Amino acid sequence: MTAGSARPARLIVVRGNSGAGKSTVARELRAAYGRGVAWVGQDLIRRTILRERDVPAGANIGLLDQVARYCLEAGYHVVLEGILYADRYEPMLAGLEGDYRGRAWFYYLDVSLGETISRHATRPQAAEFGPDDMRGWYRARDLLGSVCEQVIPETSTLDETVTTILAGTRLLAEAERTAGPERSEARGGPARAGALE
Repeated sequence: MTAGSARPARLIVVRGNSGAGKSTVARELRAAYGRGVAWVGQDLIRRTILRERDVPAGANIGLLDQVARYCLEAGYHVVLEGILYADRYEPMLAGLEGDYRGRAWFYYLDVSLGETISRHATRPQAAEFGPDDMRGWYRARDLLGSVCEQVIPETSTLDETVTTILAGTRLLAEAERTAGPERSEARGGPARAGALE
């Protein structure tokens, strides 16, 4: 059950290449909703906690799965985001969707290599890795085969992307029904318009 709500928690998965805007979207989804959303980021689990390379059968796959499941069981809506390559992460994602008794939505940010490189130049991570790394990691339309995914094009602004996900998951409708002083303060206004970072 969702923290502070009688509705089942929602699972929202946001995938896409490095620089596509996944973390920005996750941050804005949580800001729009307020407390009660767990942001489960692949980079935090894989790169920061485990300091692991993205390899088949990596330890981060199971840890992402366990963290997402724990948060859902604790009543949090979960935004799970990352590159999450289909060939490495699809079994885990499909299992998570299949086992979860609530609703799950999957979104793929379909952004071209050139645009991801352009966006990356504005991020703090630009000091950690560059365009050549991103070219090596890039996979065009790396969609899941066994899970239905909504593709969001690179022409979608941050505000449009966040609005699409909030509307599709009805997360915003619930946030407005349950809004209180704490949630209103946490929200700080609507998601910002502009390009994804």
